[in-house]
Amino acid sequence: MASAPQQSLPLFYNQLEPLSSQAHADFRIRVRDKAPFLGNQHAVPVTVEEFPLVQRYLPIVFSVGEDPVPLALMGLNEGVNTFFDEEGTLLEPNFYVPAYIRRYPYLLARLRPEADELSLCFDPSSDTIGKFDEGDKLFENGEPTETTKNILQFNEQFEQAGARTGMFMKDLKEMGLLMDGEVTIQQEGNEQPFIYRGFMMVDEAKLNELRGDQLRKIVQNGMLPLIYAHLFSLALMRDIFGRQVRMGKMPQPQLVTPA
Repeated sequence: MASAPQQSLPLFYNQLEPLSSQAHADFRIRVRDKAPFLGNQHAVPVTVEEFPLVQRYLPIVFSVGEDPVPLALMGLNEGVNTFFDEEGTLLEPNFYVPAYIRRYPYLLARLRPEADELSLCFDPSSDTIGKFDEGDKLFENGEPTETTKNILQFNEQFEQAGARTGMFMKDLKEMGLLMDGEVTIQQEGNEQPFIYRGFMMVDEAKLNELRGDQLRKIVQNGMLPLIYAHLFSLALMRDIFGRQVRMGKMPQPQLVTPA
């Protein structure tokens, strides 16, 4: 899930710069209670480890395309976020913020395409890191502080979770369990239902038809509860629909998920 600075950048990132004890010796980080990059974002990637928590608050779907990824939906339409306001302030006190959001503005990336190792980078356009008078130092006497070590550890764990998520998606595809998704929501007072497409989901019929050896595999490797977490979470799409209506962000009958 890491992207090299030379390549197209992941969601939220405008630039990437390697964190250096020389170039950023006097940099600090400060805590912000807003995430302006989230204001108009309706979907974010999630890892399989997060499914049990995410499914309590957000629908989990899969992006379309050759390499689908799990996505948590905060809105049913592009540009609509029902959990953060336009300035990026969280509207719900009881909410699980996905790790992809908490990782920003840091990222592990290959500095050269041929390199094996990943380096800790950051988005210099973020207002949470820089030459501030206040905040936690990133380096002390040329060495990473405990804060920097914790950031690195979190990003390493995220990369590992990303790799496990990739294997989960690979198995779903190989077993032929993914299908084009469609959710129909009938709003009271409207003759025509709202039909949402543009995402993928697990095909329950094919799941129920798995051979014994295939079913045993997904039970033993822990995939089955993750699949059901995804399927159960889809009921929350109606809750997101209702949130959009109450917020005056009238739903449109087409879901667009990022590839």
